[in-house]
Formats: sequence, structure tokens, C-alpha cells
Amino acid sequence: MRIALFSETFLPKIDGIVTRLCHTIAHLQSDGHQVLVVCPEGAPATYKGAQVHGVSAFPLPLYPELKMALPRPSISQALDRFRPDLVHVVNPAVLGLSGVFYAKLRNVPLVASYHTHLPQYLQYYGFGLLEGFLWELLKLVHNQAQLNLCTSSVMVEELASHGIQRLALWQRGVDIETFQPQRASPEMRSQLTQGHPEDPLLLYVGRLSAEKAIHEIKPVLEAIPRARLALIGNGPHRGDLERHFAQTNTYFAGYMSGTTLGAAYASADAFVFPSRTETLGLVLLEAMAAGCPVVAAASGGIPDIVQNGVNGYLFDPQDKTGAVLATQRLLNHSEEREAFRRNARTEAERWSWSAATQQLQQYYQGVLAQAAT
Repeated sequence: MRIALFSETFLPKIDGIVTRLCHTIAHLQSDGHQVLVVCPEGAPATYKGAQVHGVSAFPLPLYPELKMALPRPSISQALDRFRPDLVHVVNPAVLGLSGVFYAKLRNVPLVASYHTHLPQYLQYYGFGLLEGFLWELLKLVHNQAQLNLCTSSVMVEELASHGIQRLALWQRGVDIETFQPQRASPEMRSQLTQGHPEDPLLLYVGRLSAEKAIHEIKPVLEAIPRARLALIGNGPHRGDLERHFAQTNTYFAGYMSGTTLGAAYASADAFVFPSRTETLGLVLLEAMAAGCPVVAAASGGIPDIVQNGVNGYLFDPQDKTGAVLATQRLLNHSEEREAFRRNARTEAERWSWSAATQQLQQYYQGVLAQAAT
């Protein structure tokens, strides 16, 4: 297959979407398919053998790390040279519309996938009144596709409730070689606790942005004697969070990746994740693969990953004491915490990127077969 893959975000940006795309592209290429990635400029010219067509872009005012690329004629020219059998648009918003239009114009089968819960993001940036309008736009765009993929069963149900059709679940995946319990490191624990490795270590990994509700970890930190918090990642909300967590035992570690990030997960006592806007929550799977017990909000796609009382704790996001009580219980019961570590790793081992990409290829083949008839 020749697959044109459109994404509003790609390397060098680091997030869950880019992680999934990188693993997907690598497996598609190794399986003998050819991929063209259309994304904002800044990415390498090729990735794992796939061609990359970068489109000039400008940073978003509210989120400078994200770049917005507008449709332009060069995209159609690149696609005509590539001659795709199928177009897959990831989170169609602006750049992705080029992929939608091209597929319709050239009568190429179209697949779309939903990874970012944009309607819920609006309330965190002062545009909550536009949520209904955004759902109508998403429905209009996604219903152009022959297949719409979601990364959790909850999102399949939610998109269906808003009138989006032809939905299917694209299973999760995680790199169980990079993230594993054996990477626990005294040096990493000392770094993340700022020289106090004997203290309880809470961890958050991900974007430092308003919709992640990171500020809600502060009461957890304050309720547990000597507890320390390490925030790994960066984003537009970092300055606000530095002020919010001032005078607490909080360490802003910046970006980490690869085995360094694996060591951070494996060295922590609990991964605390209060976000309510996750379509899946890939970082949860990474933490679990590294044997780090999870305390997370029972919201979005998270319950697809975390089994309450088995491999972590879920708390009601409306309960202001939920995260505090769940984390305290996890830290105060060492036998239960060790059982969670084992169970979390066992769950993560079920979800390889190879299997997720094999499933994706089957979806592609089904769409192509449907188009042929």
C-alpha cells in the first residue's frame, strides 16, 4: 500500500500522537508499505524510510510549541507524485483538510482518526461556548471518511453520540522494551527527588498545558508528608505551574525521552494523572509498562487502560479529595503497591505496537476492498 498520512503535529514535537505515529510509520515501512507524511515544517526529510513533506507553519498564540500549517498547492503536487492508494488524516483540523479535499477530488479512499479531545479543550482556554459548533465541524469533516478510528471505546461511543459515523477502535500500543521495571535507577530517583531519594516520589509526564489539570496535584503533594513531585515535559502552562507549585517540593525536569524517560517512570512510587480530556492516555501505558502504579481520573479513555484496584486507582474527577485519598492509599500499602506494579506490567505487555499496526493494516485493506467494489 501507498499511504499518505496527514498530521497536524509531528517531529520534533513530542507527545502521544507523535509517539503513536512514529511507531506506526516504522512498522508500516518495515512491512513493505510506503508512507508519505504531510506535516508542519521542522521534521526530518525522511523518517524510517518514509518520505516527509513539511509545510510552512506558524506557532499558535496560545500554544507556541504547536505549529499551524495551512493548505497550499504544493501538497497536492507532492501527493500526485506519490500516488497514494489511501489517505489517512490524523486529527483533521487545518492542514488535514488538504488530505480530505485531495481524497475527495482524486477519489482516493479516506481514513480519519481522532486523538485529541478538542471540544473539551475549549473550556480550558475560554471558548467553552463554541463546543457545540466545533462538534458540528468535526462531524462534517469526519463523515467524509470511509472509516473513523478512535483510540478508546469511550471515544467511539462519544463520537457516535455526536453523529460521527463508521467508527472503529484502533487498539493501543506501548514500547515494552524502552519502558520496563528493570530501568529503575538510584541516580534517576535522586535527580527527580532533588537529592532526597528516601522521600515518596510522585510523577507526571506530558504536556504542561491547562487542559491537563496538573495544578490539581498540589493538594496530593501537600497531604503526604515529605512527598516530592517531578513534572516531566513542557508546554505553555509551565510559568503558571511554576508559580502555582512555588514553595512545594516540585521539580520541573523538562523533556525526557527513550530509556531516560523509562528510568524516570520505573524510579517513581506513583504516576499521578488528573487530566479529564484524554482520548486514551499513552503516558499511562508507558508508566504501567515500567511498573509504576497509576492514580488517574476516571475520565475519557483512561478506564480502558486502568483497572481500579488491579493495576492502579481511578478517582472521581468531581471529588476534590479523590486523588489525595487514592494516592495516600497506594503509598501506605506496600504489598498492594507491589501487586499493582506487577499487574501494570502484565497489562502493558498485551499491547505491542506491532499488533496495533497489524490491526491498522487490516482496517486499511478493508477500506480499499470496499472502495474496489
